Amino acid sequence: MKSVTVNTPGGLDNLVITESETPTPKTGEILVAWHATSLNFHDYLVAVGGIPVANGRVPMSDGAGEIVGIGEGVNNWKVGDKVMSLFFQNWMDGVPTLPKMMFVNGETINGFITEKSCVPATSVTKMPDGYSYAEAATLPCAAATAWRALMVEGKLQAGDSVLIQGTGGMSIFALQFAKAAGAKVFATTSSPAKAERLKEMGATAVVNYKEDPKWGKTIYMLSNGGVDHVLDVGGGSTMKNSIEAVKIGGHISSIGILGNGRKGEITFPKLFFKHIRLIGIAVGSKIMQEKMVEAINISGIKPIIDKSFGFEKLATAFRYQETGQHFGKIVLEW
Repeated sequence: MKSVTVNTPGGLDNLVITESETPTPKTGEILVAWHATSLNFHDYLVAVGGIPVANGRVPMSDGAGEIVGIGEGVNNWKVGDKVMSLFFQNWMDGVPTLPKMMFVNGETINGFITEKSCVPATSVTKMPDGYSYAEAATLPCAAATAWRALMVEGKLQAGDSVLIQGTGGMSIFALQFAKAAGAKVFATTSSPAKAERLKEMGATAVVNYKEDPKWGKTIYMLSNGGVDHVLDVGGGSTMKNSIEAVKIGGHISSIGILGNGRKGEITFPKLFFKHIRLIGIAVGSKIMQEKMVEAINISGIKPIIDKSFGFEKLATAFRYQETGQHFGKIVLEW
């Protein structure tokens, strides 16, 4: 069987295809034939060496496939079941802890740009009804993060208002979940064409952040006193505006560091005089993912897939991701 691996020190030219024997599932494990994965910023950092990993690591945190083998003691799955991965292999439920987050697919353990692998039977969930492998592979990182930010941490209610930033996979899922729950969505982008697509998907207003560097205040005005929820994907490069955009008593989920967002300034008086609840989140638990799948089955939400690549085109796919042209998710399927 084939896998793509990252050679130290990383870099897109150091992604190589390797061959190995198909493993046999041990007690408590399942053997999955993976058929799709999707690109996340986390995966990109692993690939280029921004997140150091062991030499020969199989990258990619998202995977969707079919169970083709069952180990002893596994009673809740059968051969032929269609499943998708978890971002954190050990986080089943409850609050995050270090032991629950130790095993990160595609980083601390091997990921899913591989034809087959054995994983614990507890470390996958069902795919949504009627989803293709490529569609399901968009969910475990981006969609689960949006779901947790809005539904678990934000406790989103019908009539609430939400600010999404950009048109990456997580932001587009947040728009879809928010609209399905009866919320109003505001958005930012630097592309007039993408702004039109966001409006077509139901965004009430879209602000061009390059043309309006004080877009946080603009969103505050457009939303008549600030939005209830902000999903911040830029960290230091966006947080100041996110604090401006949120309402008094509002909620901000800090999710990413896109752009130059690893470090930045925060206007602390506004943070506490607006009584903002600011939380950093990294994906979620198995229970959260299962609840999300139930909601998708009821709502009929389908992911927006921008472009699909083949198994051997991982570096090409990442180079496309670097351009920032995509709207929604980039996938690989085989």
